Amino acid sequence: MRSLLLISVAVCWLCSVAAVVRSGSSDGFQKPRDTETVISLLENKLMASSVPMVPLTLIQGADSKGAVCLDGTLPGYHLDRGFGSGANSWLIQLEGGGWCNNHRSCVYRKTTRRGSSKFMEKALAFTGILSNKPEENPDFFNWNRIKLRYCDGASFSGDSQDEGSQLFYRGQRIWQVAMQEFLSLGMQQANQALLSGCSAGGLASILHCDEFRELLPSSTKVKCLSDAGMFLDAVDVSGGHSLRNMFEGVVTVQNLQKDLSSTCTNHLDPTSCFFPQNLISDIKTPMFLLNTAYDSWQIQESLAPPTADPGGIWKACKSDHLHCNSSQIQFFQEFRTQMVLAVNSFSTSDQNGLFINSCFAHCQTERQDTWFAQDSPQLNGKRVAESVGDWYFDRAKDVKAIDCPYPCDTTCHNLIFDFNPSALEISASSRFCFPLFRASLVLLVLTKLIPRFLV
Repeated sequence: MRSLLLISVAVCWLCSVAAVVRSGSSDGFQKPRDTETVISLLENKLMASSVPMVPLTLIQGADSKGAVCLDGTLPGYHLDRGFGSGANSWLIQLEGGGWCNNHRSCVYRKTTRRGSSKFMEKALAFTGILSNKPEENPDFFNWNRIKLRYCDGASFSGDSQDEGSQLFYRGQRIWQVAMQEFLSLGMQQANQALLSGCSAGGLASILHCDEFRELLPSSTKVKCLSDAGMFLDAVDVSGGHSLRNMFEGVVTVQNLQKDLSSTCTNHLDPTSCFFPQNLISDIKTPMFLLNTAYDSWQIQESLAPPTADPGGIWKACKSDHLHCNSSQIQFFQEFRTQMVLAVNSFSTSDQNGLFINSCFAHCQTERQDTWFAQDSPQLNGKRVAESVGDWYFDRAKDVKAIDCPYPCDTTCHNLIFDFNPSALEISASSRFCFPLFRASLVLLVLTKLIPRFLV
C-alpha cells in the first residue's frame, strides 16, 4: 500500500510538471509530449484508489466579471476545510502547468484542462502540503487548504482578449475573483495565511505575494512560498535564450506589460519583469523560495530543449544526469551558480527563507515523498516540510539553506526520464523514472501495469 501511495503521489506531480512542451518546431507549444499523456492516464487510474479526493468547485458568476479560462469557461478550485486549531488558517496553492506563448499554443491549450474547466478533473488528491494527515503534513494538515486551478496560461496574469479566436487572457481577473470567493468563505477572518504554488504557480505566488498580503487584515500573519518557481534567464546549450524567447511570447500574446510590477518595468523591459530573479528582492511580504539547483523542468525546456539541441547531443544527459559527461555537468554547475547568485540579495532579509537542494527534480511541496516522508530530501538535517514550518512559525532564525554542489547530496529524489518502455515506474528509491515513448504503446503498457499496481 505504501508503494502504491508513493506511485500515486509522484504520478500526480509529474502530470502537472509536463505542461509546456515542444514537438520540435520553432514556434513553441504544440501538442503534449507522450510523457504527459502517459502520466495523466496513470494518474486517473491510480489516484482514486489510494488518496481521498477533493471535488472541483466552479466559481459561479465569475463570467459576469470577465474572469474566465482561455476558452471562456468558469475558473475552479478544490477546497478541503480546516478543522480544530487550523479552522481559521488558510493555505492557497496556485496550480502550475507551463504557459502558452503564441496564438497557436493558446488555441491548443484551451482544449485542455490548462485552458478550460470543461477538461479539469472533477476531483483531485490532496497530498504533501495539501494533505489532511498530521503524519504527512505536520504544520498545515488542519488548515483550510485550497488548490486554485490554472487555466489562463500566464501564471494568473493578464487582462486582455483575442476577439477573433475567442481567447480570453484573464488570469488577473481569475486571481481577483478567486480571492474574493475565498474571503467570502471565511478567509477574511484568517489569523494565518500562506500563499503557495508550484512551477508556473510558484511564479504566480511571487507575482501576487504582496497583493495577497493587502487582501487580509494587518493582524493576519501572511507569508508566501514559491516551489520550483525560480525560472532563470539562462543561456541554453546553443548559446541562445530559449526561456527568454518563451517568456517574451507569453508577455506579448497576453499583453502583460501593464500587469507587471511597475517597480521592475521602470528600469527593465517587460520580459525581464516576468523573470523571478528581477522581482524577488522587491517583495515586501515574507517569502520562502524552494527550488532544486538543477531544476529538471528548466534542464528539459530552458537549457537543452530540442530547438537548442537539434542533434540530440544532450538527449541522454538531460534524461538522466548519470549519463552526463564532465563538460555537461560543468554546464549544470554554472546554472547552479547563477541560481545561487540570483537569490543572494533576497537572502539578506531576515524575514525570507531558502531551501535550495542540489537535486535533479522540480516541484517538491505536493509530492509526499519530497515534502515529508522518512526518506525525504534534507538540508542541515531538516526535510522540506520542517524547514518551511520552522520559517513560517518562526521556530528558528535564519531558515536559509543552500546545498553544496552535485554530487554531494545523497538524500535527493531525482527525476529520471527513461526511454525504455519497460521501465514505466515511479520507484520508492531516489530515482523516479518515466518513459518518453510513442503514444501507441500507452494502452499496452497500462494494460500490463495497472493490475499489478492495484492488487
